[in-house]
Amino acid sequence: MTARPSKYVGVFAALVLILVPAPLPAARPPSAISASIQPSLADVLEDVTPAVVNIAVRSRAPAETNPLYNDPFFRRYFNLPEQQQRLSAGSGVIVDADKGYILTNHHVVADAGEIAVTLKDRRRFTAELVGSDESTDIALLKIDAEKLKALPLGDSNALRVGDTVVAIGNPFGLGQTVTSGIVSALGRGGINVEGYEDFIQTDASINPGNSGGALVTADGLLVGVNTAIIAPAGGNVGIGFAVPIAMASAVMEQLIEHGEVRRGRIGISVQDLTPDLAEALSIEENYGAVVGSVEQDSPAAQAGLQAGDVITAVNDRKITGSADLRNRVGLAPVGSEVEIEYLRDRVRKTVTMRIEPDETIAKSGSMSSRLDGAEFQDAAGNVVVSGVEDGSAAARAGLRMGDVIVAANRRPIATVAELETALTNASGTIVLDLFRAGSKHVLVIR
Repeated sequence: MTARPSKYVGVFAALVLILVPAPLPAARPPSAISASIQPSLADVLEDVTPAVVNIAVRSRAPAETNPLYNDPFFRRYFNLPEQQQRLSAGSGVIVDADKGYILTNHHVVADAGEIAVTLKDRRRFTAELVGSDESTDIALLKIDAEKLKALPLGDSNALRVGDTVVAIGNPFGLGQTVTSGIVSALGRGGINVEGYEDFIQTDASINPGNSGGALVTADGLLVGVNTAIIAPAGGNVGIGFAVPIAMASAVMEQLIEHGEVRRGRIGISVQDLTPDLAEALSIEENYGAVVGSVEQDSPAAQAGLQAGDVITAVNDRKITGSADLRNRVGLAPVGSEVEIEYLRDRVRKTVTMRIEPDETIAKSGSMSSRLDGAEFQDAAGNVVVSGVEDGSAAARAGLRMGDVIVAANRRPIATVAELETALTNASGTIVLDLFRAGSKHVLVIR
């Protein structure tokens, strides 16, 4: 009974002897190990972090959506509590030190009553909202301050999967925090189907409060504005998204000039070039957008584009698909010229055309005050509600983003222009026939 245990004791001892490492040479000083084995971003961060700010937003949020609750006499008569102010926190990045311009997210400052910006040196300023664009989730603020530090802009179009990036922001309101990772993917979309998307995906930790913060390269250049995460448990799981600085810069220029983004169009419908389509068209390209239709008298028609043409580049830059083309054209300044490269019968051609205003998107202002806060867009012979502001008259009336309106006051409509004609100066009850999630609804607005 004693032989077996002693046998296993011997085997264990042998394993221990085998696993004991040989004596190591004398260790180098810790500072030498740190310098040679663990490269640091500290010097870069010391230079760039003063350009990243914390943003505190004070906004008024109504407790109820019933319009009667917004009537102060009604609230006083029924002894209802006053509307409470809502506080939220986010981040921003200084992009122009001389003019005090700060980029952040639209959703950070939406419905803001007061915006406070705190710098890394703890100076605090009240910010002015220059303009905001919901479709790209970009907003521009301005503060009047001296000795600001701005982040130099990088080239987000030159990013590659695997590049080292750093996310800087204010997660959970803790204060300025830095996380690092890599570019996980480029050209991501599908997060907001109504928006303009070309997201940089990264595994650098982006948590609530990081929105509007900076995504920076290892050499300290701003390449993105952190905007969204996929967070099943409410926190970071390694999937974060940033708006490329190329897109954010285009939006910023329009916000500075107009206070809003004035989108353009060339009058075509397109779809992605798939391998099956490429084979059917007998072309070797695996990228681009196939023209499905061309509107009469549009810039594209005047330039000679035809259905079946494959657009491969805009202004000498390749496009990856229909969403990429939509971004380039939609964010180009109205009145500017773009050079379109395309294939027809396997022959490469180039044409220049002028961007015209996109009048297929209309706000509710010219229709009825009862629809204030809604946006409408033409879509294949229908009118789609492309956006509804929270707490707006349209939201209180029951209108929702994605509703497809087919008639107004019993009058069939197929375009935004027809909807405007039907509702302009409407003083009585408004009746909208619409489809929502595949079901028909009648919305009565008094």
